[in-house]
Amino acid sequence: MKPATAALPRVVIVGRPNVGKSSLFNRIVGERKAIVEDEPGTTRDRVEADVEWLDHRFRIIDTGGFETESENVYAPLILEQIRTAVRDAAIVILCIDARDGLTASDYDIADEIRRSGRTIIVAATKVDNASRETQAIADAAAFGLGEPLPLSALHDMGVGLMLDEVVARLPEAPALVESDRVRVAIVGRPNVGKSMLVNALLGEQRVIVSAVAGTTRDAVDSELDTPEGTFLLIDTAGVRRPGKLGKGIERHSFMRTQTAVDRADVVILVIDGAEGVTAQDTHIAGLAMDGNKGFIVAVNKIDLWDDPVGQREWAERQMHSRIQFAPWAMVAFISALEQKGLPELLGLAVQAREARRRRLTTPQLNGVLGKALREHVPPLVRNKRLKLLYATQASIDPPTFVLFVNDPALVHFSYKRFLERSIRESADFEGTAIKVVLRGRVPENPPE
Repeated sequence: MKPATAALPRVVIVGRPNVGKSSLFNRIVGERKAIVEDEPGTTRDRVEADVEWLDHRFRIIDTGGFETESENVYAPLILEQIRTAVRDAAIVILCIDARDGLTASDYDIADEIRRSGRTIIVAATKVDNASRETQAIADAAAFGLGEPLPLSALHDMGVGLMLDEVVARLPEAPALVESDRVRVAIVGRPNVGKSMLVNALLGEQRVIVSAVAGTTRDAVDSELDTPEGTFLLIDTAGVRRPGKLGKGIERHSFMRTQTAVDRADVVILVIDGAEGVTAQDTHIAGLAMDGNKGFIVAVNKIDLWDDPVGQREWAERQMHSRIQFAPWAMVAFISALEQKGLPELLGLAVQAREARRRRLTTPQLNGVLGKALREHVPPLVRNKRLKLLYATQASIDPPTFVLFVNDPALVHFSYKRFLERSIRESADFEGTAIKVVLRGRVPENPPE
């Protein structure tokens, strides 16, 4: 079934660092979608999710911590992200920390969103006793933004009442329409240009781009409508080798990347065209292989090539030798900085998703495999030879083929690869993983 989507009203959560914005976001969404750590400044990009409350649907957006005066290198970039989110919002939830009281940053952000003209709800977070509630309400009255709503995301206190207030102030959402977006996870090691690619595709500074490796931490969703098709882009944190993973935020980011791959139809692995395919790149490619996803390698930074023809041939040789476990992968040569090759990249993503949904009829499949076995007779194993009794395509996304044989133990992995390659070549499954499953018996009533 195609997912329902619409231009839902947007509700943005803002506040200074470490006031509980991401905890509130996760409580509303009902899952740990935003990373939560005690370290201030954990959230940097906008994180979004569609939610429903009292038969009202809206999009909730978590933002980075608001800092007007900070030595944090990301502070100006986070501030721009917050301003963009507020500009598009129907309602802004301003979070203040009931334990710490009001700070200069709280007053600065209150002034900032007051000038936006948006509907504002003040939420006093971390309220878990009566004295804190009384003090928070008294403090927040100084804002002149209405009576604050006390809540505790950790203990799920007051969150429902706040959502009641949100939906009471929401504009009417437009009618739902059917959407069939290609879900694309953009993955890669740190600082290869993933976020710059997302911004180039969207034509806006959707995610923060910095020369500092590891800037992106959350998996960030963005919808994109183009002549090539409609997409849901999922930008992810840079993936380090398992032995290099730190604790806390870095490990959470890696888990978010794995979840993003699980959600995707197609995985785009961005590699640095100036450095070539590294061991880390092949490790990340393995995530897409493990998930049986569509797979595209995007060779980025071709603007740095001084010999485009020779370096392209070098890059192709590298991929054939170092990502040989996925010879069916598609390849695109791009420059996110100069916005070269982007329509072609999106076109490949559409083709890969179409391949994931391709079906072979039962007669077609048995004809292909019968011809393959005649032209390349299976070897004898313990004086027995493999016999194909029957084959059928069981499912799509990914295409899954069940082969009923006399004895699955007679199929060497190299011969299984041969059968898989025969299926691929018969119906153009380029760009997607396929699954070949061996069974030792024939169903009593095989499908037509």
